[in-house]
Amino acid sequence: MTIDTLFRNARLADGALAAIAVADGKIAAIEPEAAAHGMTSSSAVDLGGALVVPGFVEGHIHLDTSFYGDVWRPHVPYTAGFDVRERVEIQRRNMAAAAPMAERARNQLELCIANGSTRMRSHVMVDGSVGLTSLQTIAAVREQYRDLIDIQLVAFPQSGILTCPGTAELLDAAFDHGANVIGGLDPGALDRDVNGHLDVVFEIAERRGVPVDIHLHEPDMLGVFSIEQIAARTRALGMQGKVAISHAYSLGDVAPDTVKRIADILAEAGVAIMTNAPGARAFPPVLALRDAGVTVFGGSDNIRDSWWPYGDGDMLGRAMMIGYRSGLMTDAQLSIAFDIVTHGGARALGLDDYGLKRGARADFVTMHAAHVPEAVVAVPKPRSVYRGGVRIVRDGALIASPSR
Repeated sequence: MTIDTLFRNARLADGALAAIAVADGKIAAIEPEAAAHGMTSSSAVDLGGALVVPGFVEGHIHLDTSFYGDVWRPHVPYTAGFDVRERVEIQRRNMAAAAPMAERARNQLELCIANGSTRMRSHVMVDGSVGLTSLQTIAAVREQYRDLIDIQLVAFPQSGILTCPGTAELLDAAFDHGANVIGGLDPGALDRDVNGHLDVVFEIAERRGVPVDIHLHEPDMLGVFSIEQIAARTRALGMQGKVAISHAYSLGDVAPDTVKRIADILAEAGVAIMTNAPGARAFPPVLALRDAGVTVFGGSDNIRDSWWPYGDGDMLGRAMMIGYRSGLMTDAQLSIAFDIVTHGGARALGLDDYGLKRGARADFVTMHAAHVPEAVVAVPKPRSVYRGGVRIVRDGALIASPSR
């Protein structure tokens, strides 16, 4: 075996020191450090006992709407509680006065990469109000950063499907312009027609052979009903493992027995749940879902945009936040919080070449921590990030250049 780079003194999740051999951008072997003396390579890097973890999976973000790196835009409060249409209109006004979308997306991408994200799923508006313009812009940015991060793009109907003329046709056309996943949004609360909305989403998914990721802010039993319908369609089409529900706020609203019933339905259907542990809002109980066998993954969601002014693009910090708000305390529970932003995200996004294992692409992050539980609570910085075994971030600073 020809090794391109041998990484010595890498501290693994269990605290053991190991040597990681990389060949052709993939992990060729992981051996105890004591066995590394018999391994030869053209290049050797001593990591000095730094903790090595897989690159983070940013499972839910909006590259088209962030104002990160642009001028500060004060948050405009809701006038009468959570209202998607009101917020979309505020967003439209803000974006009309913002820096070019490609510039803002690049700023946000570089923030996420510098913090250790090597895989990403971004929702991009595709509907009758913006057409395919935002998707085409973000797809071009994705191409520029293809050597630094893998990005899945979700065709996201933020203005609704049935109530926004022309959107269904645009969602279908999005897959000729770089989209990878079909999205949806609050089929009952926004479009007032759960079956009609899901008919469009799942028909496109089946015909195009693409995964599904639906925003679901709907509260209480309305949200539970939508979850049941999504799960039923997933099972009927044999799409287990290819469908995600983002937010699923309703699972934080209802009684534990209802959560248990829905968790079992989700596990049987292979439907994943994304949470970002949002603000003061109730959110899905992570441990109850995981105990039932549901894949739970995480994302930043909005970063400094019209929905809220927070967000730093740090998925390790997001793991801490999810763990803190979920009451995760023991080492085993803190490792669950970490899984949500790493392997959980990889499962939800269908990433087969992920992780610190032989044959996976050598994407990893190094930091100063004794083990994963400490990393979750300490959120240590600076970090270095490796993509295919090549360092692209040194001590928190991006040192690799995207294609221009």
